[in-house]
Amino acid sequence: MNALDKINPKLLLFLGVLGVSVSAIFVRYSSAPSLITATYRLGWTVAILLPMSLKKSLPEIKRFTKKDVIAAIAAGILFALHFTLWFESLKHTTIASSTVLVDTDVIFAAIGFCIFMHGRIPKKGALAIAVTVCGGFITALSGGGDGTSSLYGNMLALAAAVLIAGYTLLGRFARSRNISTSAYTIITYSTCFIALVVLDAATGTPLWGYGVKELLIGLGLAVFSNLLGHSIISWSLKYLTPAYVSAVKLCEPVFATILGVFFFREIPNALQILGGAIIITGVYVYSSVENASQSKTAENPS
Repeated sequence: MNALDKINPKLLLFLGVLGVSVSAIFVRYSSAPSLITATYRLGWTVAILLPMSLKKSLPEIKRFTKKDVIAAIAAGILFALHFTLWFESLKHTTIASSTVLVDTDVIFAAIGFCIFMHGRIPKKGALAIAVTVCGGFITALSGGGDGTSSLYGNMLALAAAVLIAGYTLLGRFARSRNISTSAYTIITYSTCFIALVVLDAATGTPLWGYGVKELLIGLGLAVFSNLLGHSIISWSLKYLTPAYVSAVKLCEPVFATILGVFFFREIPNALQILGGAIIITGVYVYSSVENASQSKTAENPS
């Protein structure tokens, strides 16, 4: 039995979401360029992940078709751009606005599912998307915690949400082809790291010279946010319903906002609170509708 199987999955899910929530705090403490913070995060992730998973996953990777490899590489590139834009957004807007806007990715994934994968959205789901869009407008147009305009940072967070939605859709394609998470992740994370290094070179951003602090921030992001946060959230789906996991994941912007208040005295204004509440409600309703639709399809396959 896996050691994790002995622990209450709800408690682990809570800790996993908390791990993801500290991403914004680590990034805000960083004084390095956003590309470097992202590069260090993925560099540490790959350095830890490969020795743990490559030997086991290599036989499956060797059986990947050309489509599988292209999808995994494309996902890695989108992942790299997502991190870069989201980290940059945190330099221009509040933690509250940035995290709640980047968590609208499920909405963009739904829209992309309809456009590119010929999916259908139930009427209640469409209404939830409309509500989320309204919340997004309110949040995007709200000022920063210090009263200055943060529209640029908010737009970066929304762009990061679109990119991670694309990453999610490619992941759905991989699951439909029965590709294991570990094999898929090795290629996507490795590609993401390589893409970030290429972006560093293309933009003339030096890889070194930022001090030990930045290396430790990258390590913290890799361990707490990637390997513990996202991995535990994925693991929890083995024991908990998607609806429950989706609902708990919506605590991420709440936790991040609370941490932002504690560490940086960054108190959200009224418009940010209103917009964030509307977004969280819309995403929660959409996630519930989608999970109910998937359960119905599983019970009555056509």
